[in-house]
Amino acid sequence: MTSSPQNPQAENGEMASLLLGAGFALASLIILPAVAQRIGLGSSLTIALRGALMRAATRV
Repeated sequence: MTSSPQNPQAENGEMASLLLGAGFALASLIILPAVAQRIGLGSSLTIALRGALMRAATRV
């Protein structure tokens, strides 16, 4: 079984994209609601911010 050579720069780019997307998901699901509750943002604004973060995560 032979393995084909892969481009290490492409792998690094994919890993960076994966980590950035995971960071956006973590921020939108855990960090954003906690911060919003702490500073007193309304739920509709929190949901809008969460949606914006998730859209940003899918564009990465």
